[in-house]
Amino acid sequence: MSGSNPDPYEDKITGLEPGGGVPPGETPPGESSTAGPQGHDEGGPRKGTQFLWLAAIGAGVLLTLLFFIGYIVGFFD
Repeated sequence: MSGSNPDPYEDKITGLEPGGGVPPGETPPGESSTAGPQGHDEGGPRKGTQFLWLAAIGAGVLLTLLFFIGYIVGFFD
């Protein structure tokens, strides 16, 4: 038992090969407007900001390690 196609417009789409493939030349060209100005600067943060964040993360990791080492040794009992 075969049913009818629920999408009657599927057979009338232009540019499709049998099986749903698209032949070469049928796809639209890529957009060329992406190379224009985007309205914002592409510069990143200053170099000092990166070192500041790394130092803050390092200090947090060091303090956490010292806390756990002190807890293991029995300093906080």
